[in-house]
Amino acid sequence: MGTILVTGAGGYIGSVTAQSLQAAGESIVVLDDLARGHRGAIAAEVPFYQGSIGDAGLVRRICHDHNVSAVVHFAALAYVGESVTDPRKYFENNVVEGLSFLGALVDSGVKQIVFSSTCATYGEPEYVPINEAHPQRPTNPYGFTKLVFEHALAAYERAYGLRWVALRYFNACGAAGELGEDHHPETHLIPIVLETALGKRPHVPVLGDDYPTADGTAVRDYIHVLDLASAHSLALAYLSRGGDSVAVNLGTGNGYSVKEIVEAARKVTGKAIPIEVAPRRPGDPARLVADPRKAETVLGWKPVHSELANVLSSAWNWHLAHPQGYADR
Repeated sequence: MGTILVTGAGGYIGSVTAQSLQAAGESIVVLDDLARGHRGAIAAEVPFYQGSIGDAGLVRRICHDHNVSAVVHFAALAYVGESVTDPRKYFENNVVEGLSFLGALVDSGVKQIVFSSTCATYGEPEYVPINEAHPQRPTNPYGFTKLVFEHALAAYERAYGLRWVALRYFNACGAAGELGEDHHPETHLIPIVLETALGKRPHVPVLGDDYPTADGTAVRDYIHVLDLASAHSLALAYLSRGGDSVAVNLGTGNGYSVKEIVEAARKVTGKAIPIEVAPRRPGDPARLVADPRKAETVLGWKPVHSELANVLSSAWNWHLAHPQGYADR
């Protein structure tokens, strides 16, 4: 295999995956506009280009100069709420620039891509756990842009022979050594809980306590970022062996409620972590849990880092070491 182009490697999951690929001896090159990523999350020795995936000339030059044979594509906007209030930004970045990127890859003769997709393509679940046969009816523009890109991949394979694996993440979490979760603004539950433990927030907002779940709070499937990174490596290996294009879920098959996450974090941190119940957020399902069996069957992937105490302790250690996130580096 030639060089692997990793887009969005300044981001949370992208940085951990790039580090994992590098540690495995793969040759990588990074493209990131750093609009929401962090230069400090990318190893100094890795060839790095600051620019847009929509810059087709730049993408073709990177592919040519670095003999790119495969791509792991993370670069996308990913705030559900923002996609509702500013859908233009999401369609322009995730779809328009994404299609320009695919065109440049086709022009460059690249035939393999692993795509960072999302369970948001499924929309409101008709059944749980969710398998890959579940209808894809996104309820927000973010999920829809990811679904559009999945359909583009299928069309580009038929026309141009670009084989792909779409990895539909559930809830990414945890930290990997010096690499952790640092979003601005932060919307994910576990870092919000830990920021509250650090005293950076007065309380954890619990958005609804009247769901039809055991304790009334929403249940989600949490998957450690190291397990997500390993899935990308396995997907690349699968494609390099000639595997057929496929979409697979990445989750544990188990769900934890908001209150369960807070209680577990109290044990890990030794902090009180106050909560404050607020109204439900419109469109939030009661339970989102993956059926991950296809990932094991097709890719040979199983989560090994995603036990909840490990997720929380790894993230807590990172937040303690980096109370200001990557600004501390």
